[in-house]
Formats: sequence, structure tokens, C-alpha cells
Amino acid sequence: MAMSEDTEPCDWCGESVADPLSRTARVTVDRSQIDSQRLCPECFANWIDRYDAEMRPEDDDSDQTVIEDGDSDTDIIVD
Repeated sequence: MAMSEDTEPCDWCGESVADPLSRTARVTVDRSQIDSQRLCPECFANWIDRYDAEMRPEDDDSDQTVIEDGDSDTDIIVD
């Protein structure tokens, strides 16, 4: 695939991705940007999964109620 002006590589996998499909993950601390990564949709989904896993508290014994939907594999958490 030839790169055009609106196609650049993903910062993780290196595959070219068109601007409308790319996502940018930015990390800021006290309004200062620490990191910015341009990601393809698949790498962005992996980034979200990794962020969720790393930021989830180890002891998840909080006052949250989990509602399970019998028709879906998705849990809804209500605080």
C-alpha cells in the first residue's frame, strides 16, 4: 500500500493507517503532554485493554454491583 498524505504508520505495529481510522493516545500530567502515540484501530483496542488491566485495582472488593445480562457477554458495573 503506497502512503499518501493522509496515511501514516501506526506507532506500534508500523502498518500504514489513514487519518480517519487512526487514534491518538495522549498521556498528560498537570496539563503537560508526556507521550503521544498514533495508533491503528487494532493497536488502539490493545492499548485500551492494556490500560484497563494495568489501572484496575487489584482488590476489586469495592461497593460496586455487577449486573449480568444473560443475552450478552458484557457486564455492566454500577457504582
